[in-house]
Amino acid sequence: MTHPTSHRPVRLNQAFAAIAAVAMTFALTGCETPPPQAPVGLTDLTERPAERALMGAMRAYDDADYPAVERQANEAMKLGLRSNRDIATAHKLRAFVYCTSNRLAACEAEFRAARTADPAFVLSHAEAGHPVWGPVYLKSRQ
Repeated sequence: MTHPTSHRPVRLNQAFAAIAAVAMTFALTGCETPPPQAPVGLTDLTERPAERALMGAMRAYDDADYPAVERQANEAMKLGLRSNRDIATAHKLRAFVYCTSNRLAACEAEFRAARTADPAFVLSHAEAGHPVWGPVYLKSRQ
């Protein structure tokens, strides 16, 4: 006398084989993941006009050439920065320029625009403590 469940292992093996065959068919028909893209390097970025302009604005800021900061940051924005973080950086640089030239409403608007572009945008501790734009930055966060 055979037990009623004695055929169960055979049926399960057949089911697993069928599932494996379907999975293999999908794998062979192009359902594979695409290869990872190579990371973007600095050389790649300097070939992009917008990113090159942003780097120029950052250099100009380091040199305290605020008219050039504003001009280069504006150019970077006009040319279309690709990264939200870069867009936020351009807005931050313009905010610094606007605050140092006593254009406080424009400064605050730039800090808000930076946060809109990149919700994770924050000033460093040193930047937030600056006597000119620190208070405007704090106001922009309210």
